[in-house]
Amino acid sequence: MASKITPLRVVAGLVILGVVGLGVAVGAPVAFGGDSGNPSASLPVPITPALIQRGSYVAVEGDCAACHTNPGGQAFAGGLPINTPIGAVFTSNITPDKQTGIGSWSYGEFERAVRRGVRPDGTAMYPAMPFPSYAHIDDADMEALYAYFSKGVQPVVQQDKPANIPWPLSMRWPLTWWRWFFAPVVQPASAPGSAQDAELARGAYLVEGLEHCGTCHTDRGIGLQELALTPQGGPAYLAGAVVDNYSASDLRGDPLTGLGRWSEQDIVEFLQTGHNSKTAAFGGMTDVVTHSTSHMQLSDLQAIAHFIKSLPGSGQEQAFVYNPAVALELQRGDVSARGAQDYLNNCASCHLSSGAGYTDTFPALAGNPVVNAANPVSLIHIVLTGGSTPPTAGAPTSFTMPGFADRLSDQEVADIVTFIRSSWGNQGAPIDASTVAGVRKAINAPEPTLSK
Repeated sequence: MASKITPLRVVAGLVILGVVGLGVAVGAPVAFGGDSGNPSASLPVPITPALIQRGSYVAVEGDCAACHTNPGGQAFAGGLPINTPIGAVFTSNITPDKQTGIGSWSYGEFERAVRRGVRPDGTAMYPAMPFPSYAHIDDADMEALYAYFSKGVQPVVQQDKPANIPWPLSMRWPLTWWRWFFAPVVQPASAPGSAQDAELARGAYLVEGLEHCGTCHTDRGIGLQELALTPQGGPAYLAGAVVDNYSASDLRGDPLTGLGRWSEQDIVEFLQTGHNSKTAAFGGMTDVVTHSTSHMQLSDLQAIAHFIKSLPGSGQEQAFVYNPAVALELQRGDVSARGAQDYLNNCASCHLSSGAGYTDTFPALAGNPVVNAANPVSLIHIVLTGGSTPPTAGAPTSFTMPGFADRLSDQEVADIVTFIRSSWGNQGAPIDASTVAGVRKAINAPEPTLSK
């Protein structure tokens, strides 16, 4: 289960960084990969229509719109709140407006911000900006990205919102030490074996860099740093984490809680359409599919899938084996198991008594990694608030699951979730009503109002 990061733990982490940092020599920035770049550097190539077009695609790969476009707002004008354990950070205006956007930035200032986390005034950015991943973007893509945001985006006049982080956590000087200790050296990504496998190399470049998958799918330490930035960094890389009261899934080869049972084509289909025969996108992943992966070239999606399937599992899980016993019990009217009656009344019409769902419409619950995850927060969250699959070019019809927060009590949700996690061969642990109550409070879901 992902560790719980609290403001107190973050303060402790920053204090440790400060104490250690005071004892580090002047050469620390270089030793730890914290080179700040050259803010006066000029774009080394001319801006052409072809370069702008390439930059547009790089922006899609980097999923820039998902964070820098507020729902209902103008493209890339920022203002989207990103909640962190220490308060909310608002995304910035990255349109080429010269007063409120980045229109006056040099190429060097742009490069420093994206790959190194340094603002034009020299202060450090909060790591809500995924510059530790963007450090792996190569020079050609960085140049194209600058050309696009300089000449290919409509300027928007919109002031940035200040971060809603209380003092002393709002102080930026510890973030400089954070960069020196946790941000990698600026260089393209690589993966073991990639020198002999061009598709694997491309997948590593996208996953570790532009797509910044680890930002959500890798757990974080006491200083809010990702515990691993690459496969070489250890088994925590892409092994799952909690983000916005969802559990971002384990993307490694674990057969029960990860993608061990998925083929490369399953991954490609999911990234293209937001669903496949095994699951459907929810939470922040719907934005990734909507703004990024559904618009990417097939060859890039195949490279991502190839790289992800190269990641081994923990070796500690038993393979999922479907067990029809619960389905047979429900079909003969046996609802004696905890949560069985509530499941039939609220869930079975879409997910079926077999737990198999309807292919490409309503996801299967049997063998679903989200259902079997050690942390049940995603399943609880979805039951309380519902969700919709993102409409894409490959699958234009969106399917919606209603939320049940106003209909089911904490105990009823706990019973249903426990039933799902223990049926059809699933191996998730039971949960209690207090766990549901905690999630309900965290996401501000309503209390049940409908009478039974």
